[in-house]
Amino acid sequence: MPIRRALLSVSDKEGLTQLGRALASRGVELVSTGGTARALREAGLEVRDISDLTGFPEMMDGRVKTLHPKVHGGLLALRDNDDHVASMQEHEIGAIDLVVVNLYPFEATVAKGAQRDEIIENIDIGGPSMVRSAAKNHAFVTIVTDPADYSTLVEELDKGDGATTLEFRRAMAAKAFAATAAYDSMISQWFAFADQQQQFPEYLSVGGKAPTILRYGENPHQQAALYTPVGPHAKGIAQAEQLQGKELSYNNYNDADAALELCAEFAGQEPSVVIVKHANPCGVAQRGSLIDAWNEALACDSVSAFGGIVAVNRELDGETARAICEIFTEVVIAPSVSDEAREAFAKKKNLRLLTVGDLPDPRRNGLTVKPITGGLLVQGRDSATISRDDLKVVTKREPTEQELKDCLFAWAVARHVKSNAIVYAKDGVTAGIGAGQMNRRDSSRIAALKAAEAAEKYGWAESRTVGSAVASDAFFPFADGLLAAAAAGASAIIQPGGSIRDDEVIAAADEAGLAMVFTGMRHFRH
Repeated sequence: MPIRRALLSVSDKEGLTQLGRALASRGVELVSTGGTARALREAGLEVRDISDLTGFPEMMDGRVKTLHPKVHGGLLALRDNDDHVASMQEHEIGAIDLVVVNLYPFEATVAKGAQRDEIIENIDIGGPSMVRSAAKNHAFVTIVTDPADYSTLVEELDKGDGATTLEFRRAMAAKAFAATAAYDSMISQWFAFADQQQQFPEYLSVGGKAPTILRYGENPHQQAALYTPVGPHAKGIAQAEQLQGKELSYNNYNDADAALELCAEFAGQEPSVVIVKHANPCGVAQRGSLIDAWNEALACDSVSAFGGIVAVNRELDGETARAICEIFTEVVIAPSVSDEAREAFAKKKNLRLLTVGDLPDPRRNGLTVKPITGGLLVQGRDSATISRDDLKVVTKREPTEQELKDCLFAWAVARHVKSNAIVYAKDGVTAGIGAGQMNRRDSSRIAALKAAEAAEKYGWAESRTVGSAVASDAFFPFADGLLAAAAAGASAIIQPGGSIRDDEVIAAADEAGLAMVFTGMRHFRH
């Protein structure tokens, strides 16, 4: 289909004048609106105002300018339909062959914290209408919504002697409908969540953009891609800058996200290192330096750390980087990386090195979405937390100051461990972690076993579980899990409480001489 008349109306003026010149040089009549027409004229191009085409002035502060039969008739008419052609002739409707539109900056307006009236005014009406009309009639009309496609359009016109192919128009139409769907998704989300304060609106729109095609999914026979959310959102692992290494896989992203989310719990605190394997932490430590924190985190479970993901809560230094390089590591994540550290990692060409800037806020609100057969499970993020003042001592013995610190540290880690979760911690270091078991007793035993293996490997006089605090992500339904922790030498327990057998569990803790606190809050993670 040859391009003889083009309608241009863009919010983003990037590349506009270059496109205008390219079209004008091919004899295309340019029709435009408001600021777009002004920009084209300032570039020395001849432009026909939309009001001249429709016979009506732009009115109501620009709210009404393109919603007119001479616009939409020129877009929707089927050129091979005699009745349509007759109607165009009868009503003096000229065909529009190309539409170049991008929409009012709704997302940017919301992101900058604008007031409600300004946000409403940045809901585009005429733009999406033209986009959809042109895209529907892609058999005859070319629609372009992304400035990144201007050069592709010009190449298409060059190849086609001023015409576009159906294949090109179909591709642009698909992209156009996706653009308006994403735009409407942003608006509906703003109305539901920000304006109406609805947690679960009647219709939930979940949009994503700019896919990164990944090598494969969890397994080689599965295809996968990474999308970033449509609309304002917290920055995280999807926005990380990759400084070196192979491209990230589906599993890398999943594990790196788990590591970053846990590391964010320690933002602004003393140097902290998190090691994650298969989305579960296998070592976490806080110390006076990153190198000391790395050594302590690694000692928790050095076997699982092989091929793991490492996240730190401050700029990564050279000494720590060199230590990390001593074992096989898939991904390293840090707010920033020193030149010395980059030099050390450069020797490990396949290691993925990511910087994320500020760590994400672990207390931020939001929704998590999980597909199930025939539906979506949607819930609020597990962003709630507890403080020392929220703890209820339920045993005869009160925890010591150090035991309380260890309890809170273990609790922060346990909320990021897959259920059933048990975490032993002592002096700001995880001593053992039991994850993903079908019963809490086995999680307790596995965590204690890992601690015992570490003691044997490093030649310690005793396991670090001796004198440790134990966090359980949910209540102990029976005393057996607690007794397993006591057998490993734990001296304090932190758990939600709420079991019908709480009295039995408390009695077992008293008999073992343990101090135990209830949080009143659980952190299942499936």
